[in-house]
Amino acid sequence: MKKVLLPIMIIAILIAFYEQSLDKKNVYIQVISIVIFMIGMMKLSAKVPSKNQDKEEKDV
Repeated sequence: MKKVLLPIMIIAILIAFYEQSLDKKNVYIQVISIVIFMIGMMKLSAKVPSKNQDKEEKDV
């Protein structure tokens, strides 16, 4: 999943930056690419364990 998600996120950000550099900007394409990037970041960060996970397990 991570192998597929990273290229999609990179392509979405590159499209957003490219659209921003144009004279006639399309806001909808920028918003869609940022949303794709944020969803990808959310899915990737969900797999990273919390720093406090060890402390929570010891308290229980």
